[in-house]
Amino acid sequence: MSDIVLGLRRVIRSFRQGRRALEVLRGVDLEIKAGEIVALIGPSGAGKSTLLHIAGLLERPDDGEVLVSGESSRELGDDARTRLRRHNIGFVYQYHHLLPEFSALENVLVPQIIAGFDRGEARKRASELLAMLGLTERETHRPGRLSGGEQQRVAIARALANSPKLLLADEPTGNLDPDTANEVFSLLLSIARNAGLSVLIATHNTDLAARMDRTVRLDHGVVVPA
Repeated sequence: MSDIVLGLRRVIRSFRQGRRALEVLRGVDLEIKAGEIVALIGPSGAGKSTLLHIAGLLERPDDGEVLVSGESSRELGDDARTRLRRHNIGFVYQYHHLLPEFSALENVLVPQIIAGFDRGEARKRASELLAMLGLTERETHRPGRLSGGEQQRVAIARALANSPKLLLADEPTGNLDPDTANEVFSLLLSIARNAGLSVLIATHNTDLAARMDRTVRLDHGVVVPA
């Protein structure tokens, strides 16, 4: 069995801009092994978010192949791609995107219910994840009553709810002050290492990137060692 959790093979993606095509990804090759934590850096507009969306099966490439846990997504229909994503991939964004009408616990519960997990077991896991992130006393609070750092910790718990093999994070601390960013990132890193998660994190923060296993750069549409 391959220990490659994420494999991108010659991934190409372009967008129409008026009459011309804007080439964002020009043949990206990238492998992330089981338990490996990788930083993705590059200037704004380089295509880091596009790469993450394609890696997470949220967007299809124009050409190339995306493999998740050894399974190629090239020929999969939308329903099969959704199932593969739901059971293998978690996402953390710069903005938490929590459901404002739900409590912290309910926000972590929702993806598990959608995936078909038993409600009692889902509630137990949601509570355990929030406890790991220091939010036991905030379980019943809605996002509006949580600080920015607390909201992002709930978002991390939600991303981990379905026990993914791969975690994709797009500037997960970019909207936080430096001290809170360091605290949230340390928690994320600790949980990922303890769980043996594979992680790809897009970041502009070189200090955070230096704490990961390795760093790659998106440069003129291709991924190169940093």
